[in-house]
Amino acid sequence: MSLNDPNWGRGSPRGGGNQGPPDLEELWRTFNRRLGELLGRRRGGGGGGEGGPRPPSAASIGGGAGLIAGIVLAIWLASGIYIIDSGSRGVVLAFGKYKEQTNPGLNWRLPWPIQTHEAVNVSQVRTLEVGYRNNVKTRVLKESLMLTDDENIVDLQFAVQYIVKDAKDWLFETKRPDETAMQAAETAMREVIGKSRMDQILYESREEIQIKALQIMQQILDRYKTGIQVSRVTIQSAQPPEQVQAAFDDAVKAGQDRERQKNEGQAYANDVIPKARGAAARLQQESEGYKQRVIANAEGEASRFKQVLAEYSKAPVVTRERIYIDTLQQILSSTSKVMMDYKGGGNLLYLPLDKLLQGGAALPEALNSARPAPPTEAAPAADGAPRSRESLRSRERGERP
Repeated sequence: MSLNDPNWGRGSPRGGGNQGPPDLEELWRTFNRRLGELLGRRRGGGGGGEGGPRPPSAASIGGGAGLIAGIVLAIWLASGIYIIDSGSRGVVLAFGKYKEQTNPGLNWRLPWPIQTHEAVNVSQVRTLEVGYRNNVKTRVLKESLMLTDDENIVDLQFAVQYIVKDAKDWLFETKRPDETAMQAAETAMREVIGKSRMDQILYESREEIQIKALQIMQQILDRYKTGIQVSRVTIQSAQPPEQVQAAFDDAVKAGQDRERQKNEGQAYANDVIPKARGAAARLQQESEGYKQRVIANAEGEASRFKQVLAEYSKAPVVTRERIYIDTLQQILSSTSKVMMDYKGGGNLLYLPLDKLLQGGAALPEALNSARPAPPTEAAPAADGAPRSRESLRSRERGERP
């Protein structure tokens, strides 16, 4: 049995019985022969009779060329099919010029070289590092050193996050959009820092500075038509340069001491001023009360004087004596001297002067208790007592120089 036997030792292929698998060499020869017939090539075999050369027909030539052209055309048209991933946009170019944008999914365009396409990721968040690279310790002083409004130098590192909002502008309006965004970010931050004081940058207004820098940067990028949307600006580090760090720390401590002393002074003022105002208000109210009291007393005295005057005009003698007695009682009740009107025989009079001095208010009562009882024979003269006193007063007035 030969290795090239197509029947694997089973006899003639035209005979009956079981047939084995086809011979690969025979299939290849058959394919070559038919392809030669299609293209007008010579059949394999001898040189006489029907096996001689025969020119190809026009139908066979046209049919083969059309089949090949159809296959090539189908492959060429199929090469225009492309897929855009989610979160991206496709930009179709016709002979290198912008044609249209396509959405994510399966799309078709005219094949190369008529049309081409580029995919732009519009959902990716891109990051720019200004003043440092990968770590704030890896500083780029050319970008980070900035001049403040109060003529100080600050070492500032910040990061910018952005996305692509317009694929057409991203590809065609700017040659290097990343570099343009970097320069716009540095320009915007320098403008904001140049209008801010050192203390505001380091301690007070970082959030406000970030917002202003984002707004200015977005305006610049929109004016350049970069197709970039800035999403966030973050200050990573802000501090004085290393050469003046110690001096700046001393200045900061001095400023803190100044603020502390100002706060202490303000606290003392807040404690003293309300008390002084309260005392002033109290004195003012007391003076106003004293004023009202004096006015009321004066008005009362005037009213009493008018009433006494009316009574005096009715009975001058009685009213005058009553005024005299009330006046003496008022004077003697507030003095420590004791005046006695006593005409006695030889009895010893004892007065508790220490008690009288201690209780001046009880002086009239003590005098009444210490005064001896008048003699019984002097009782009838009680009716003439006003006359005797009046005569005594007139005599005293006459004796005065």
